[in-house]
Amino acid sequence: MVPETRYARSGEVHIAYQVVGDGPIDLVYVPSWISQVEHYWEEPKVAPYFERLASFARLIMFDRRGSGLSDPVATGPTLEQQIDDVVAVMDATASRRAAVFAMLEGGAMAALFAATHPERTSALILYEAQPRMSWAPDYDWATPRAEREAYIRDGGMEDWGTGARILSLAPKSSRDPRLRAWFARLERLAASPGTAARLAMMNAEVDVRSVLPSIQAPTLVLHRAEDRFIDVRHSRYLAEQIPGARYVELPGEEAVSFGRESTALLDEIEEFLTGARRPPDTDRVLATVMFTDIVDSTARAVELGDHGWRELFGALEREMLDQLARFRGRAVKTLGDGLLATFDGPARAIRCAIAIREVARERFQIELRSGLHTGEIELMGDDVGGIAVHIGARVGALAEPGEVLVSSTVKDLVVGSGMSFEDRGEHELKGVPDRWRLWAVKA
Repeated sequence: MVPETRYARSGEVHIAYQVVGDGPIDLVYVPSWISQVEHYWEEPKVAPYFERLASFARLIMFDRRGSGLSDPVATGPTLEQQIDDVVAVMDATASRRAAVFAMLEGGAMAALFAATHPERTSALILYEAQPRMSWAPDYDWATPRAEREAYIRDGGMEDWGTGARILSLAPKSSRDPRLRAWFARLERLAASPGTAARLAMMNAEVDVRSVLPSIQAPTLVLHRAEDRFIDVRHSRYLAEQIPGARYVELPGEEAVSFGRESTALLDEIEEFLTGARRPPDTDRVLATVMFTDIVDSTARAVELGDHGWRELFGALEREMLDQLARFRGRAVKTLGDGLLATFDGPARAIRCAIAIREVARERFQIELRSGLHTGEIELMGDDVGGIAVHIGARVGALAEPGEVLVSSTVKDLVVGSGMSFEDRGEHELKGVPDRWRLWAVKA
């Protein structure tokens, strides 16, 4: 569920913020200016990143002035104004002292905040941060200002809102078309092309190098060792100039990481703030597996043609992902004309299957069938495997059009939920030992 968005007053400007979790540490997340706090929670591969931060801290998130849900501004905001915004958000959330976590060009503002407000900064974490974004004789790895101006003048922002930038920020994750579409919408929700260009040029003027030696808070500086988009010398410079800073180069090339790629980054942050690193995630977990597919998909594809079918299935897939986010499901992969997802609770899985079925009927005149089973699954990167997955697939194959069919395991685990079932008898499941009693959800 999307956390409640509220507003803090900073002078005449309203700053949108959210508070998630209730951990013993206050953690203020300073985003880049490509931000919209509510949109973060709409992508199943992005929301767990913030859920992990909120698992050990009281996470305070906000949109910087001029972007996202915060008030638009006529001119680029100064660093002083942005620091006032952080103070306003902390005051609104009754946070007297907090760790500050910033990435990319948000790092410059966070560093200045830590230097000017040591009494309110318990720790500073900088990830792929840049104290200066434009070339200087003593900082010759940054982009020359004239080159940036020429890029914007010659149409460099014309692809704003298409998600093209994720190809550089997250080359591996950008292979996922749904994630590219999510990032494209994030750009559009964060700022218009004109505002984006103005903010880009304003950030090119920022230089906080002189204040780095004044930072008193314990500082962690992180960077991806193989990143080709943000020069690693930015982070090395920060670590050299901030007294006592700890520097860690993480494996990988993605400046913006999602899913399991973010685990190492989050492990470092949690250990730095709490003093303890959480045990490695097990490769086996108990989960409810849901297989959903379209009834008579081949006939429908022939009727619509290739282009029409792709458009319809794409729209249906987006609706299914919305419902998964609503019921805390995780999309594992699409399967031609269906979807494999996992849940941490069988009742939520059933309710999600019903919701997806109703959306497909009402909006697309499509009939779905779903099969669910709860058991131990193996985590294999972004994929899943194991006997429970095979059982879920076999149950789904036996479902009738419009039916949500579940194994006895699922039925037994939702006792007391108010759900009712019809007995569909015992069945042999191909490749699975024993006979299995299956039940259809009555709804």
